[in-house]
Amino acid sequence: MALLSFLDKEHTIAGAGFNRWLVPPAALAIHLCIGMAYGFSVFWLPLSKAIGITESLACPADMSFMAQVFATTCDWKISMLGWMYTLFFVFLGLAAWLFGGWLEHAGPRKAGLVSALCWCGGLVISALGIYTHQIWLMWLGSGVIGGIGLGLGYISPVSTLIKWFPDRRGMATGMAIMGFGGGAMIGAPLADRLMKHFATPTSVGVWETFLALAAIYFVFMVAGALTYRVPATGWKPEGWNPPAKAANTMITARHVHASRVWGIPQFWLIWGVLFLNVSAGIGILGMASPLLQEVFGGRLIGVDLGFNELDAAQKGQIAAIAAGFTGLLSLFNIGGRFAWASCSDYIGRKATYFVFLILGFVLYASIPSLAHSGQLALFVAFICIILSMYGGGFATVPAYLADLFGTQMVGAIHGRLLTAWAAAGVLGPILINYIREYQIANGVPKAQAYDVTMYVLAGLVVIGIVLNSMIRPLADKHFMTDAELAAEKKLAQEKDVASASVGRSGGGAAVAGNPAMAAFAWAAVGIPLLIGVWITLQKAVVLFQ
Repeated sequence: MALLSFLDKEHTIAGAGFNRWLVPPAALAIHLCIGMAYGFSVFWLPLSKAIGITESLACPADMSFMAQVFATTCDWKISMLGWMYTLFFVFLGLAAWLFGGWLEHAGPRKAGLVSALCWCGGLVISALGIYTHQIWLMWLGSGVIGGIGLGLGYISPVSTLIKWFPDRRGMATGMAIMGFGGGAMIGAPLADRLMKHFATPTSVGVWETFLALAAIYFVFMVAGALTYRVPATGWKPEGWNPPAKAANTMITARHVHASRVWGIPQFWLIWGVLFLNVSAGIGILGMASPLLQEVFGGRLIGVDLGFNELDAAQKGQIAAIAAGFTGLLSLFNIGGRFAWASCSDYIGRKATYFVFLILGFVLYASIPSLAHSGQLALFVAFICIILSMYGGGFATVPAYLADLFGTQMVGAIHGRLLTAWAAAGVLGPILINYIREYQIANGVPKAQAYDVTMYVLAGLVVIGIVLNSMIRPLADKHFMTDAELAAEKKLAQEKDVASASVGRSGGGAAVAGNPAMAAFAWAAVGIPLLIGVWITLQKAVVLFQ
C-alpha cells in the first residue's frame, strides 16, 4: 500500500525550492523511448527473413492471409509487418482520448509508469511472437498494448509542463515532444547494433533485440516517471505575472472541462487544422526515400538516366543518398518541434499555424516545378522545411489548446485532439500511395507521378488556412464555474502553495533544487540524443558530396 500511495498525485506535488528544469528531461526520458515507434522499419527486412535467415522464404501463393498470420514455416511479408505503424498511431490516439481524463486525476507519475509497463511489456510480448513466429502476438504486443503505452507516455507530461512553464508554454512542450521525434535517431542505430550482436546462423537477432530494448527503455522510462513533479496550485515562476487579458484575447485565464470539448466548435477547428497539417506532412515523411529516388533518378549520381534505366549498382548508390535524405528530414522534424513551438511563445499559436499552412501551400505547390527543373538543393530544402513544420505542428498544439481552453485539463483535451493524428496516420499514407499508384498505372512516368500528389497536399493545407482563420476565443458558457473548477481540483488532488511547501515532494526539495541534479538529468537524456544526431548527420552528409 505504501508503494501505491507513493504513486498518488498528491505525493508528486513539488515542495519549496524544486527546480522546474528537472521536469523537461523527465519528459524527454519517456518520449525518447516511445519515439522508437518511428524507427520500427529497421526491423522489417530482418523479420522478413526470420525463417529463411539469409533470404526470405515465401509462403505458398495459394495460402490465405489468415493462414499466413499463424504460419510458422514461411516468412512474413513486409506489408504484413507494416500494419504495426497503423496500430501504433490508431491506439496512440485512442489511448490518449480514453485515458486523458484519468491522467489528469492520477498524475503524470502513475501515467508514466503505466506507459512504461505497456510499451516495454509490449516489446516482450512481441519478442515472444518473433520467437514463436506468430505475427498476431507482435500486433497485440507492440501494436495494441505498446500503442496504449505510446498514448499515455505521449500526453503524460503535457499538462505538467504547461503548468511549470506558464511563461514559455510552447518551448516547454516543444522540448518534450521533440523527444518523440528523436527517439528513432537513437533507437534505430542501437537496434541495428543489437541485431548484429545477437545474430546467429539460426536467428536474425530481432527477438533478442526486443528484449534488450525493453530492459533499457524500462529503466529510462521509470526514472523519468519517478522524476515527475507537479506544481502546487497558485505557483508561478519568480518575477513572472500572467499577462492581462487585453494583451492577448486568445489566451484565457479560465478553464474548460475535457468532457465538454466535443461540443465546442473551436476544438473541432483545431482538430481539423492538425489533421490536415499532419496528413500532408506524414504523407511526405512516408514516401521521402522513393520520392527522391524516382524524381531525380540518375541525376543524384551525375548520370542523365531515369530511375528505371539505372542498373543495380547505381540504384544502390542512390538508395544510400536517399537514406541520408531521410536522416536529414528526421533532424528537421526534431528541430522544428522545438524551434517552431518556442517561436509560438512570441508570435502566438494562431499566427504560427498560419505560417505552417501558408508557407506549406507555397512549398507543396512549388515542389513539382523544382523537380522538373532539376533543382535538387531547393527541392531538399523545401521538403526539410515542410518536415520541420510537421513536427512543429505537434509541438505547438498543446500550447494552442492551453491558450484557448485553460490549463486545468489540457492534458485530457490534448488526448482527445490526438484522434486527429490517428485519423491522419491512416489517410495521409493511403492518399499519397494510391494517387502515385494510379498515376503510374495510367502511364505517367515515375518522375512525374508525384505532381498531382503535391497539388492535392497543397489543397489540404488551403482548407487548413480557412479553418485556422475561423478560430476565435471561447464563449463564456463553455468554461467551468468556480464550483465546478473547485470540484475538479479536488479530484485532481491539487493543493495550494502554502500546504505544498511543507515538503511533500516525494524526494526532497533540497536534492531536487540542486543545479547538479538538473545537470545530471539533462546529461542522461542529452548525451544519447546528441549521439543520435551525430549518427544521423554522418548519414546525411552523402547528400552534399
